[in-house]
Amino acid sequence: MKINILFTLFFALILTPPALRAQDLPSTAGDTLVVLWTSGDIDVAEKMVFMYTSNAKKAGWFKEVVFIVWGPSAKLLSENEILQERVKAMQESGIIVEACIACARMYGVDGNLKALGIDVKGMGVPLTNYLKRGYKVLSL
Repeated sequence: MKINILFTLFFALILTPPALRAQDLPSTAGDTLVVLWTSGDIDVAEKMVFMYTSNAKKAGWFKEVVFIVWGPSAKLLSENEILQERVKAMQESGIIVEACIACARMYGVDGNLKALGIDVKGMGVPLTNYLKRGYKVLSL
């Protein structure tokens, strides 16, 4: 009898689609890093934000990495060619780069960011979704 119950439970767990198991978060929730870059400080950008974000993807610390340009960082990025090159390298490595359109428009740099291939859009809802899904969010 015990064997039949264990056998039934075993197959029920195996045959139940993962999406139907309440205890399972989406597979990417714990393995996705979202870096929210808000600082207009060049030292913060070069000595922390870009280093960690690039290495998180390159070293495989996270399967998916999302990089969000928000606030004063939009202005700094639009003015700094070295950071622009680093963003291009990040994109080539598979890092998803997004920017807040409201902030970019405040600084008059939305066109500059779009020209860099950055997905410039309203970021309130996407950031809220990242947080609600349990993604790891690092804000600098």
